[in-house]
Amino acid sequence: MKFIYYLLKKIVISSFVLYGYNLIAVNFNLLLPFNLFTVFTVTSLGSSGLFGLVLFKYLFL
Repeated sequence: MKFIYYLLKKIVISSFVLYGYNLIAVNFNLLLPFNLFTVFTVTSLGSSGLFGLVLFKYLFL
């Protein structure tokens, strides 16, 4: 039960982090899509996952 609570808490926090990033990144045209893949990446890898997604978006798209 603690693991499920911990996982849900991380999912909610990573969703807010992605939303906050998109609020800031709209000025630089580096928006990340808010979908299951990006939320899972940020949930599992944390800030390095967010940095990797931004780097991938900047370099390849």
